[in-house]
Amino acid sequence: MAIARSAYRKGVVVLAAGGTGGHLFPAQALGEVLVKRGLLVHLMTDARGVEYGSRFPAAGVHEIPSATLTLSKPWLIPLQIYRLIRGFMMSRKLIGDMEPEPPIAVVGFGGYPSLPPLLAALQLKVPTLIHEQNAVMGRANRAVARRVSAIASSFPSIVNLSNSSNKVVFTGNPVRNIVMKQWDAPYIAPAANETFRLLIFGGSQGARFFSEFLPQVFEALPNAVRRRTKIVQQCRSEDINAVQAHYDRLQATVKLAPFFPDLPRFIASAHLVLCRAGASTIAELAVIGRPAILVPLPHAIDSDLLRNAQSFAEAGAGWVMQQKDISAEEMAAFITRMRYEPDELTATANAAKAFARPDAAERLANLVEQHARKRAED
Repeated sequence: MAIARSAYRKGVVVLAAGGTGGHLFPAQALGEVLVKRGLLVHLMTDARGVEYGSRFPAAGVHEIPSATLTLSKPWLIPLQIYRLIRGFMMSRKLIGDMEPEPPIAVVGFGGYPSLPPLLAALQLKVPTLIHEQNAVMGRANRAVARRVSAIASSFPSIVNLSNSSNKVVFTGNPVRNIVMKQWDAPYIAPAANETFRLLIFGGSQGARFFSEFLPQVFEALPNAVRRRTKIVQQCRSEDINAVQAHYDRLQATVKLAPFFPDLPRFIASAHLVLCRAGASTIAELAVIGRPAILVPLPHAIDSDLLRNAQSFAEAGAGWVMQQKDISAEEMAAFITRMRYEPDELTATANAAKAFARPDAAERLANLVEQHARKRAED
C-alpha cells in the first residue's frame, strides 16, 4: 500500500523490522497511524519484509543486507558480520540522503534486519527508539537498548532489561487496522445444542505441529462434540492433503489453508482459539477478546513465547499448555470441558479484552513524535 508523497506534511519516519509478522505487524500498525498524522513512512527490512511491502503504508520499502549471528556456528560469523556491515553502510546512505529531508526518527521493531538501520541512525544522531513485542527482549533490540532514546514495551515489564529500565514506556503492542475493525465483535458462547467454532493457527512451525496433532485431538473428542464442532485451521501447503484426508475420515467440518489474509475475522467468529504465543497473536486475541489455548513454540530463544503466554494466562485470558507435556486425549478432554462451560469461556474472553491495549499504536506514535520534537528543540 504505497503512500503518495503528497500525503507528507510533518516529517519522515523510518521503521526498521525483521521480515516476520511478529515484527512487521506492529510496525505496520504504527505506520498506519503516522501516515494519518501526515508523516511520510519508509520501511527498512529484509527480503521477506519486501514481499510484504505492498500491504505496508510506506512511501518506500528498502531491502537491507543483514544476518543472524549464529554463535553456535563460529565459522559463519565473519560472513554474517560482513553482511551486517554492508547493511549498516547502505542504511547510513539511505537515511542520510532521504527525501524530502532526513528522518525525524527511526523506530526499530526487532529482528536482525532492524540492527543496521538503528546503528546508522544512532551514528547520524537521528532520534532512535525501539519497540519490544515480547516479554523478553530480543537480541537485536538488546544490542542497542542502552543507546536509544526510548524503549516501548508490549508488556508491563521486560524481564531481561534492568540497566535501561528507566527508558521503558509501556505502550502495548500495536495492532493493524484490519484487527481493530473487530474490536466491537461480541463474544457469545455457544449453547450445548449449537455449533462450536474452533480456530487453530500458528507460524510455519506451529502449523506443522498442529497439522499432526489436531486431527488426533478431534478424533479423541466425544461423538456429540465432534458433530457440532466446526474447525478452521492453518496448515502448511504440503500438509493440507494429508490433514484433509484425516479429517474426512472423521466426517469433520473443516476449512484448511496455508494462510488466512482475513484471520482477524476468523478470530472474531471463533468460540475457542488454539495457537502459538507470538506477541502479535496475543495482542490480536486481546483486542478481539477471544479465549485461547496457547501452546508456545518449544526451544524459542530466551523462552520469550512461554513468558508471553504466561502473562496472558495470568490475566485470566487463556490457558498455557506445553507441547512436550500435552497428549491428544488430554487436549480433547480440556476442549470438551470448555465446550460445555459457556460462563468460563465468556469470563476468559472478557479477561482477554481487558488485557488489550487498543490505543497502543497511538501511544507509540505519541512517543515517537515526543522524542523527535525533543531532539529538534535541543
